[in-house]
Amino acid sequence: MTAVADQAPAPIRPATRVRAKARSGRRRVFGRRASLWVSAGVVGHTLWTSAAPALTYRLYAQEWHLSHTATAAIFAIYPIGVVVMLVGFGGISDQIGRRAAMLAGVAASLVGALLFAVAPLLWWLFVGRALMGIGVGLSVGPSTAAIVEFIGPERAQRAASVTMMAQAAAFTIALILGGALTQYGPWPMHLCFWVLAAFLFILLIGTWFLPVHAAHGAGHDGLSRLPSVPKEARRAFAASSTAMMAAYTYGVLVLSLGGQVEQDLIGSPSPLLNGAVLAVFPVAVAIAGIVSRSLPPRVALIVGGLVSILGMALLMLAVCLRDLPIYLLATTAAGAAYSLLFVGGLQVINAAAPAHRRAGTLSGLYLLGYLSMGTLALLLGAIATARGLGLAVDLGAAAIIFMNVATLVLAALNLPSDFRANYD
Repeated sequence: MTAVADQAPAPIRPATRVRAKARSGRRRVFGRRASLWVSAGVVGHTLWTSAAPALTYRLYAQEWHLSHTATAAIFAIYPIGVVVMLVGFGGISDQIGRRAAMLAGVAASLVGALLFAVAPLLWWLFVGRALMGIGVGLSVGPSTAAIVEFIGPERAQRAASVTMMAQAAAFTIALILGGALTQYGPWPMHLCFWVLAAFLFILLIGTWFLPVHAAHGAGHDGLSRLPSVPKEARRAFAASSTAMMAAYTYGVLVLSLGGQVEQDLIGSPSPLLNGAVLAVFPVAVAIAGIVSRSLPPRVALIVGGLVSILGMALLMLAVCLRDLPIYLLATTAAGAAYSLLFVGGLQVINAAAPAHRRAGTLSGLYLLGYLSMGTLALLLGAIATARGLGLAVDLGAAAIIFMNVATLVLAALNLPSDFRANYD
């Protein structure tokens, strides 16, 4: 993208270019297309950092004799870190600009990945996971908003699809590559994090070359660093938030418990096979995103909720019967549902939120998603330790079904059938 004003959703004006260039000085900046790719990479890293330890939890448990509660806590500290940053700084990029917020976020994620790459003790993992959460909390809202602005808010559906595809690609790479490196590479507890750190280092350099954007001052329109939802977008936000919560809590069943479910309940001992099975989820996300891109957001939310309920029912059946093919079907349905719920919810918010409040509104959406993920991870980890992994999975699936029912009701009540025509 040529240098653009951070909050300017309209086509770039010559005066805007001058201001951005003056801020950049002699520093080279990326054009529109390259800036979009970098922003998509920052969005993608949020899922890569989330998925990176998925296949190493079992190794940590064996090496350090950890319980399900401890491994779930390693997972949960990540969304807790995200939530803390979103609560304190969810709207910060509406003040300091997208680039500055993304730089800080990617840098924190990089330090967290390096701690995982060299971790000799358990507490290193907690610190590294917290830093990853801080990095994602700082960058997920700004990078999503940047994609909208680099593409154009009048193309909200494409922006939502790009965001989802970036996350799906990073998710798939994390699971497939992580499984291969864990099974066949040296240093199975560390190598995948060195690869992640290398990606984040390259991404940090790319983020440096994004345009320096103009940003609203602290006093503009009463803006706050806190995530907030403007009054005119609250009905749309209600439907989007339950969809995002349902979608993000899949991360608990797929990432926190998925590898252990496959080994302990399904009986698959291979990290590469387990990673390939888990990678069915983001593959289904990508395919569903392509197939359903023409759906109005209200329809996407309703269909996604129904498919999600089916997927969770199949998951409970797979655990009961210890059946891998049914588990694959459940993972496929969950991936398709994630795509429909995420894209539908994001499309609604991208279209409904005003430009100068976009990052804060998106951060509020992500806040609820990560908060539900962290809370459910801690609860299910404790249940798995006390009462068994099978019961924990069943309760997690039931919780997701409940959130999907709420999504169906709110989408039917809060969104008009011609929502896309009204807003997009």
